[in-house]
Order: sequence, then C-alpha cells, then structure tokens
Amino acid sequence: MATVITPMRRARQVGLTRTAVVCGDVELTYAQTWDRCRRLVGALSELGLAPGDRVAVIAGNCHRYLELYQAVPGAGFNLVPLNPRHAVAELRYALEDSGARVLFTGVGDQGLEGTVEHIFDLGDGYEALLAGPPADFPDDLPEDTVAGLFYTGGTTGAAKGVMLTHRNLLANAQHFGMCWPFTSETRWLVVAPLFHAAGSIAVLSTVWNAGEHVILPAFDAGRALALIEQHGITSTLVVPTMLAALSDEQLARPRDVSSLRYLSHGGAPVATETLRRAHAAFPAAEMLHIYGATETAPIATLLPHEEQILDVPQARSCGRPAVGVEVGIRGLDGVWQTPDSIGEVVVRGPNVMAGYWNKPVETAAALVEGWYHTGDLGYQDGDGFVYLVDRAKDMIVTGGENVYSTEVEEALYRHPAVREAAVFGVPDARWGEAVYAVVVPRGAVEPAELMAHCRSLIAGYKIPKTIELREEPLPKSGAGKVLKRELREPHWRGVEARVAGA
Repeated sequence: MATVITPMRRARQVGLTRTAVVCGDVELTYAQTWDRCRRLVGALSELGLAPGDRVAVIAGNCHRYLELYQAVPGAGFNLVPLNPRHAVAELRYALEDSGARVLFTGVGDQGLEGTVEHIFDLGDGYEALLAGPPADFPDDLPEDTVAGLFYTGGTTGAAKGVMLTHRNLLANAQHFGMCWPFTSETRWLVVAPLFHAAGSIAVLSTVWNAGEHVILPAFDAGRALALIEQHGITSTLVVPTMLAALSDEQLARPRDVSSLRYLSHGGAPVATETLRRAHAAFPAAEMLHIYGATETAPIATLLPHEEQILDVPQARSCGRPAVGVEVGIRGLDGVWQTPDSIGEVVVRGPNVMAGYWNKPVETAAALVEGWYHTGDLGYQDGDGFVYLVDRAKDMIVTGGENVYSTEVEEALYRHPAVREAAVFGVPDARWGEAVYAVVVPRGAVEPAELMAHCRSLIAGYKIPKTIELREEPLPKSGAGKVLKRELREPHWRGVEARVAGA
C-alpha cells in the first residue's frame, strides 16, 4: 500500500547518494535522510506513541521539518504542523484540540508547558532523539489512514484541523507530477512556510523523483535570489506577496537566475500587473498558477505557461482542473451552473480531505455528496477554465449590486503607484455597504487619482468610495495572505454589536 513514505523508498533505491536537502550549512543525501527518518520513528516509538497519535511541530523551515513531514505519518502517527506566528492562545487551542502527545518546537515552548506530554527543541533535543536505534516503517498502513491535521485559520476565523490522508497527499503529488516536469535534476527552493500547503506542496513530488530541496528558513527576497543563483534552482512556488517582492528585488538588483525554469504561485489571487513584472524579472521561467486549498491537499486547478497569455481573457483564470480532479460550479440552491454563470466552486477527487477534526457539523457543510465546497465564488467557461471572482464572504453588496473585491483590486493594481491593495465592504446608511480600499503605494499618489484611474476600468458603483493610503504593509497570515478580516473588523465593530443585540 502506498503511503507518505513511499516516495522516500523509491528515492533511496534510485538516488541513494544524491543530495536530498540543503539547509544552510547542512547537506544530506537520501541515504542519510532515510536513516534519520528511521531513527526518528524509533525515538517516537520509544516514547510509547500508538498509531494515530498526534505529533505537532511549531517551527520555521528547516531540514528537520522535511524529515518530520515524511517520517511521522509514514510511521502511522499524525503530523500537526502549526504556524509559529500564531499567539499562544491559538497554539494552545490547536494542541488541545488535536490532542497532540509530542511537540517539536523551533521557537521555544512559548508558555505551552503542560499542554503536551513531551516537548522537544527542534535542534539539539531533536538530534539527541536520533542517537537512538532506528525502526522500520509499517508495510500495511491503509491509504485512507489520516496522515496529518493541517489547521486552517487566519483569514477565515476559528481554526479547523483538516484531516488529510495518505491517499490525499499522494494523489496531490501525482497530480502535480503529471502537470509539472519533476525529475532527478529538479532543485526545488522551499520558500513558503512548510506548515502551509504552499510550502509543502512539492515535497513528495520532489522526493519521488530523487530531486533536491534547498530550504530558505524565512522569506527574504534577496536571500531567495542568492540561493537561486548559488544552487542553480530550477523550480519553486511562492505566494503573490512573495512573487511581488522577488520581482521588485530582481528588477532592482539583478542576479543570475537563468537556471529557474518553473516559477509557480498560489495561495491567493494575483494581479495581472504583478505577473507582468514577474515575467520581466524572470524571463526564462515558465509561470504556473495553482489554485486550491488545504482541504484539496492542495491542488485543484492549474494554469501553465501563464506568461504567454497575459493579454488574453484566460490570463484572469486560475486554469483548468488538474489531472485526476473534478471542478464544477454550483448555485446556492445546489443546482449546477451553466458556463459563464457565477456560483460556488466545488471540487471532487482523491485529493479531497476526509473532513475536519472533531467538527462533524462543519464537515457535513463542506463535504456534500463527495464534493468539497470551497466558499469561493467563480465561474467556468466553455473550455473548462475556472475564473474566481471573490470569496463568498468578501463579496460586497452595494445598492443591490454585487461587487467582487478581486475585480476592484485588479483595477487598482494596474496603476503603477500601487504596491498593495485590499478591497472590502464597510457599512453605509444609504447603500447598505460601500466599497472601501486600503492601498500601500509605491510612491506619491492621491486617492482621487486612483479613483479616476479605476473609473476608466470598472463601473461607477464598483469604484471605492474611500481609499485609505498606508505606509506600512498590509497585515498578512503566515502564508502571506492578506488578512482582510483585520482591516474590515474596525469598520463593522459597532454595527455587529447593534445587530447582535437586536
């Protein structure tokens, strides 16, 4: 039976002496990584862990994280990756909700003593555990066994533990491999955080082909470009905010990035102007747009050769369903939508989660007849391309008209002075909601100029009634998604109180 450790089994057969991972001064072959993973299994077994027990990790990117990602589920335990930027209360909630018995931390215990039975530093403490004897991985682990609990949150409210099985994670690796040329010559730069799907998306695909991981511990555009140049990086995936930062840095201080053949992005919508700058900065790289969610492990759709279609309508899409994945559009009444009609994007396939940990009500709402309901509004054209228009919760209803925030943001990003933009609805006595924008400019610009710019691109009712200019970057989750909830909440605080008291 294929499990998360199956790719490593193949890698040690076909690439035993090949480099598996580079992280700072550490360089490990597949033979060394296999031995370290087996020793980790031995240490966890000595602690008395039983199949299905949870092992949490709170840390930045490092080679040990990759070992945990494969060895913990490969041994029959559940990995619980957590965001090190979360507050203690958020971390404590996830640890208690998951019932984790072991915690590996690269950021100290953060006041979490007593929450978990065993806490180890993801440094010397981890290495001390590996001094013990190795243990074998089970050969009879069913593919529908849960491999990990991947907690969502940050942009959507209360965290939920997404249960991904071995089948889910392997299906994603296979789907990715059928759309992306992974080989033994792949050198993948891990840029996005490994606790997030954007960071771990290619781990199994790269390992399956005995490729090489080069790890960036924390995002820094200059350091990322230096690693691309130093190690001859061929492939990577970033979130849009990282893509913008990398492009700006490369255009300002060029490095030799000719080895970079494949540049993918995902995790959030991206403006066309950001893609144009990225193509200018990395002209040799094929660009790939990936859409999905933690609940889809994560790939649902892909748009390859994006750099070639920036001037055609498909550039606004997030591509077609990945091989092995079905995508459809359903109305709020559950009826399948015809092409070009807006509804909720739903996904079905072997990559779709088993459900939410300890949340049967939320699971039943999200999984209906095998289809995962994403909460994203969009449409599909006659050729199968999927277009996102907004998160359902981010759609603005002003004067009875629906305004999709992504369309307004796209218009703002087409102004050269706009570095970051977020659009959302705020209370309005006359219109119900008014369109409100927060913009981080590149240089001097006035709100009136931005409004006039938008007027040439979108309908009048879609133009922001207010544009707030900020010097500081927009608030973001650990994965780089803009936290609109934090921007929107102050405007609705009093309104929510009145509604709640009504």
